[in-house]
Amino acid sequence: MWLLIFLALFVLWACGMYWYVFGKQSPFSLESVRPPGPMEFDQKKRDKVLKQGFTVDKVPQNLDAIVIGSGLGGLSVAATMSKAGKKVLVLEQHDQAGGCCHTYIDKGFEFDVGLHYIGQLHETSLLRVAFDQITEGQLEFVKLNQHFDTLHIGEGDEKRMYTVLSGKTEMEAHLKKQFPDDIAAIETFFKIMKVAAKHTYYLAVLKMIPQWLALFLLKSGIAKLFSSIFALSGTQATEMVNTFTTNKDLHIIFGYLFYGVPPKDSSIMINALLLHHYKRGAYYPKGGASEIPFHIIPVIQRSGGKVLVRAPVTQILVNKDGAAYGVKVRKGQNEVEIHAPVVISNCGLFTTFQKLLPPEIRIKPDVQERLNLLKHARGSFLVFSGFDATKEELDICSTNMWLFKNNDMDGSMEEFFALSKDDAPDNIPMMFITFPSAKDPTSKIRHPGKSCMTILAMVKYEWFEEWTDTSARKRGDDYMNYKMRFANNLFDWACIHFPKLREKLVFQEVATPLTNMHYLGAQRGAMYSAEHNLDRFRPETVARSRCSTPVKNLFISGQDVFSCGIAGALHGGLLCASAVLEKIIYIDLLYIKKKLKRQKARQAKKLE
Repeated sequence: MWLLIFLALFVLWACGMYWYVFGKQSPFSLESVRPPGPMEFDQKKRDKVLKQGFTVDKVPQNLDAIVIGSGLGGLSVAATMSKAGKKVLVLEQHDQAGGCCHTYIDKGFEFDVGLHYIGQLHETSLLRVAFDQITEGQLEFVKLNQHFDTLHIGEGDEKRMYTVLSGKTEMEAHLKKQFPDDIAAIETFFKIMKVAAKHTYYLAVLKMIPQWLALFLLKSGIAKLFSSIFALSGTQATEMVNTFTTNKDLHIIFGYLFYGVPPKDSSIMINALLLHHYKRGAYYPKGGASEIPFHIIPVIQRSGGKVLVRAPVTQILVNKDGAAYGVKVRKGQNEVEIHAPVVISNCGLFTTFQKLLPPEIRIKPDVQERLNLLKHARGSFLVFSGFDATKEELDICSTNMWLFKNNDMDGSMEEFFALSKDDAPDNIPMMFITFPSAKDPTSKIRHPGKSCMTILAMVKYEWFEEWTDTSARKRGDDYMNYKMRFANNLFDWACIHFPKLREKLVFQEVATPLTNMHYLGAQRGAMYSAEHNLDRFRPETVARSRCSTPVKNLFISGQDVFSCGIAGALHGGLLCASAVLEKIIYIDLLYIKKKLKRQKARQAKKLE
């Protein structure tokens, strides 16, 4: 009798799983991808797509979902749902769509604000397949120089330079040439990179299966039988690399792609994934970062949806049963209610739970418990510089530069963030330099004779906190003088390596954490959203931090779902779409990837 009951339950479970995985039509197809059309350089025509202002009459009727925030996480979930036939409204508080993928133009110079380069976009890669699906093949990428990053460690006569190359075998071989006494350490780290790249999907699975099942697999130890990724994700980076080598310069190479967290507080898995991300090449969107939202928005519109800007959401509406049913949007002095059965927030967990939910919902224990899984991240500081010169005249190229004053990342970051507000600008320990105009071949057509540079450093929000309640561009002389102390020191440091910059400089703007809060809606100016510390990537935290929330019908998308950056935001959107549509869309993407590989193999055979 009990055996029959067990078999019946097993059959029901198997049928349910089959329906969940295969029972719904795929939103993706090879047929939806078409050859890229001619690029649109007319800014007025581009603005009609990227800058559609919010008015009540533009809001579609009978919405299936509302997405708060038009960053890549919001646009990707909206586009995926639209391809599944859903009508989605995306609301953006800024005056143009794109979030960290938007660009701004001033005095003839165009700057990217958050996208500097992307990896894993080689032909038939999963990320490339996903981008092709949500833009229907209209987004083109330029492959950058094989030598994509240069690192300078130390100052003066003590300065050492290292170069990082892309390539399936070249990246590892080139590092071995530069560190001949640490070949075993490099081989060990690259093995970790391989495991991280191949098995990270196990961590994503934890977010897609029922939470009770994910926690059971982890607590019982069954999960660890499948892969070592569950141990790696919760392993401290510094602790592990210290077992490989005592060479501090090599330690920097293993963790130089900084995101505001010192290696002693970060996961070895994330550091390995970041370097592996560029193993098959570094890429940049042809036409600039704003090409991404420009080509996703038409896909959202095709199913009757809209992406509207200047639409700040002030509250998520929650009914007496504790379910989200819409949002309030500020329009002038008034607030407009918009209703939908699903609300998706792409503006970060802290903003969503601490600012947008009604006060009585914010204080609920399950909401607070979810908030406590994450911490606030460091703020970002950016210097945008424009030059009246070509890249040849400035002697610049697509290769990025990372500068470190010493090879003790843990110590220098700890000391820097412990500094007083007044001492911080003169003691910046590291920064990143990129030249977007040198990466985009269309830049010389769209902005002839001009070049631009972006410098990025991580800072403390508290250093700028006293100006929080002031308005953008009206923060006063003290604020201007303070932020320029940072900017001038960073620019002077850049000029040591690129001496031709100074005499050609004609434009400069500076973005502090307050700027990022105003234009990007980034909580405390953290462009990478919640902190990527070690606790965040412990398997149990990964399993609990998912797209669904304690508020029924409210979902989270973007960088807070899994990890930071362009790829992290996109995967956050895809995971969120899987949760909302109740369908594991990664299976559909992997199926398309497999078909493309078979097509490529057949074409290669014909050529032979």
